[in-house]
Amino acid sequence: MSVQETAERPEAPRAAVDARTGPPGRFELAPVKGVLTREWALYRRSWKPTTFAAVVEPVIFLLAFGFGLGSLVGVVAGYRYLDFIGTGIVATSVLFTSIYPGLIDTYVRRVFQHTYDGMLAAPVDVRELVTGEAAWIALRAGVYGCAPLLVAVGFGLPPASGMVVVPLIALVTGFGFALMGIWMSALVPSIKTIDYVISGLITPIFLVAGTFFPLDELPGWAQWISKANPLYHCVELVRGAAFGIDAGTAALHWAALAAFVAVAWGLAVFQMRRRLID
Repeated sequence: MSVQETAERPEAPRAAVDARTGPPGRFELAPVKGVLTREWALYRRSWKPTTFAAVVEPVIFLLAFGFGLGSLVGVVAGYRYLDFIGTGIVATSVLFTSIYPGLIDTYVRRVFQHTYDGMLAAPVDVRELVTGEAAWIALRAGVYGCAPLLVAVGFGLPPASGMVVVPLIALVTGFGFALMGIWMSALVPSIKTIDYVISGLITPIFLVAGTFFPLDELPGWAQWISKANPLYHCVELVRGAAFGIDAGTAALHWAALAAFVAVAWGLAVFQMRRRLID
């Protein structure tokens, strides 16, 4: 549309502004699909380095800890240490491939590239934007998170029929952590303060989730805090898929992840709306 045409139709930009600043309307899937389509187009240009980093890093963790510490530890919680850590590294991979893009990529797009200003000028509201961004990150995490499990199987982890649900576990967990990253990206006042989030939040989540050692080795109070960690529930579900888990325990872990996703979605939408519109 030319400048003259735009000037002759002042109601168009006014309608776009009203749609952005007014009360939220009906949540629609079409804008979410549009966000996913855009992300796919961008991903096709950069999938090689992204995939290399997302797959190779957790595999190195698995090999280093599995064979390094595994030669010293041997058996943990009744499982060969390589099997124990192989299932745990799945959750770690999901964490890294979801919360970091949600935190850093979202901040750069919002503050430096102003990508979201342009997207919100289209018929997309903040809820659909946040959902689409987090869903794309979760889809990638669901795929990348399976790499350590496949490596562990290659090194002797017995295949189990329950492993078919691991991509779903990774997808749901990745969706929650992507939303958490988006929320934190809208909270931090500058890109330098992201270091506080990485060191003060992501590192404890990574270390105290039952990935590298059983939580029952911790003091009682630390066990309760650790079990509030969403990553712990992902670890338990992945291990349950590999080694077996009763339905009641699995349901509790799924409920904890669902609650995490719901809370993270509400916080991400609220804070992003404050940053982008209010």
